[in-house]
Amino acid sequence: MDPMNTTQSGLPESESEARRLLDEWAGKPVRHHPTSFRDDTEPPSFGSTPPVRQEDHRIVPAWAAGIAVASIGVGTGITGIGCGAWLVLQGLASVSLAGVLMVTLPFAGLAMAATAIGGAISKARAAVTRNVFEGPVTHHTEIHNNSTTRGAFFARTRNEIR
Repeated sequence: MDPMNTTQSGLPESESEARRLLDEWAGKPVRHHPTSFRDDTEPPSFGSTPPVRQEDHRIVPAWAAGIAVASIGVGTGITGIGCGAWLVLQGLASVSLAGVLMVTLPFAGLAMAATAIGGAISKARAAVTRNVFEGPVTHHTEIHNNSTTRGAFFARTRNEIR
């Protein structure tokens, strides 16, 4: 017994119309659309047809290509820094006290010279000058304060000092 094709005599008019439309739809054949095509004809072995231009359609966006190039640059730079660090650490692996003193001696000399020059400049600037002014000195300050407050909950106070 097929539930799609059974007819019941006690159905209302709208349900019988719906049943008729469903039966009509179910009776139609299903359409199949082709999703691919294959041309089995043999191409000519030679001919006078010029080559066909193939348009360049890139699927990688420009920003992605930029990030890829930047990643390659960063990787190359990090590799160079790593090689430099390896060389420095190889050199530090064979450190002796005399070697450390010879390497740090120029820096210590520069620091000592900078300290001496800074001390000389500081003493030259520390010369005392005294300006003595004679005469009456008066200091007159007059403040006029106008304060206004607006608002209740979020009050805003404005002070004008002249």
